[in-house]
Amino acid sequence: MQHPTRIGKYDIEQFLGGGMSHVYKARDRVLGRRVALKLLTDSGMSDPESKARFLLEARTASNMSHENIISVYDFGEDEGRPFIVMEFLEGESLRDAIKNGHTGDLNRKLKMACQIGRALDYIHGRKIIHRDIKPENINVDAQGKVTLMDFGIAKSEGVQLTRAGFTLGTPYYMAPEQVLGRPLTPQADVYAFGILLFELLAAVKPIAGNSVDKIFHQILYEPIDLQPLRALRTPEAACDVVAWCTGKQLAARAPSLKAVVDELDWILDPSRPKPARPAAMPAATDAIPTMPAPPVPQPLPQQTAPKTVPVPPRPAPAQTGAQPQGAPGKPAATKPAATNSAHSAGPLPGFLGSLPAGLRTQGGLMLLAGGAVLVLMALLYVVLSMAHLV
Repeated sequence: MQHPTRIGKYDIEQFLGGGMSHVYKARDRVLGRRVALKLLTDSGMSDPESKARFLLEARTASNMSHENIISVYDFGEDEGRPFIVMEFLEGESLRDAIKNGHTGDLNRKLKMACQIGRALDYIHGRKIIHRDIKPENINVDAQGKVTLMDFGIAKSEGVQLTRAGFTLGTPYYMAPEQVLGRPLTPQADVYAFGILLFELLAAVKPIAGNSVDKIFHQILYEPIDLQPLRALRTPEAACDVVAWCTGKQLAARAPSLKAVVDELDWILDPSRPKPARPAAMPAATDAIPTMPAPPVPQPLPQQTAPKTVPVPPRPAPAQTGAQPQGAPGKPAATKPAATNSAHSAGPLPGFLGSLPAGLRTQGGLMLLAGGAVLVLMALLYVVLSMAHLV
């Protein structure tokens, strides 16, 4: 897609990046202010669902008014191509801030987390679930002000835009119920916030893996390891908040981000009364069933030694005066007597096991089989003869 130079009353100044939609720095020629303009690409235009989601993002974000949520000034179409005009933010993404060590000390990090939590609690109050909380979608300026930027896959109640069998969201931050494709509640964002809080405090992801399968297995079955936080001497109360946010079951997870922010505020100012945690969510509202434990490999069944059929001992050969061959003074090596038994094949089935020992050998069984064939042939001959006489 060729980058435009003008969209409506907006002059394009710089391409900033993007995927299904491109983001540009632009200038509003009428008001004279710098803005960020998001434009749907050709590939996005060719996908009806992507186009519908883009328009939903425009409507969703334009109805927001919060100091920690990006402001939307305008949206529309230019030659049939949808665009969104937003506040232009100075600073860097939270991802870059973490990577570059710009997040500051513990207090600054906790204050950033509180701002993110308040922004998410605000959208939850408007019946919207973000579903894609990650550092790339959060801007941090030089003063530490945090702004939630992207609502690309935010979902309002009653809106169905996700393809069947296709899970939206960045794998590292997805809640267990989101991995399983279950109906989502705002607690999916609470889980993502807990993962984000861990990464903000420790500068590493709590979930690692080089494949989606491994990441999803950790999300579903492995509790978050808080040791990296404790190794940095993070207050135990903050570690506990991370654990509370990332419970596998909804009943074990913080019920709202307001409750989480209240605890973070108390950690920042312990002189305040410690907030009481809300009661656990009723089990009936749990959107995800009890997680099954990962299958434990079962040991292979031990192979038992086959039963042997006793064979009568053979009589010892008659002694002769001939000296056996071999070294003087040493007995001659003798070959193990070959047996004609069927013991190497294991126990015989059914009535065969009750036959005399002499008939349980290979030769005996062949003799029995031959006799049975002769008897059957004789009976057949008699039957045919009688039929001829009749």
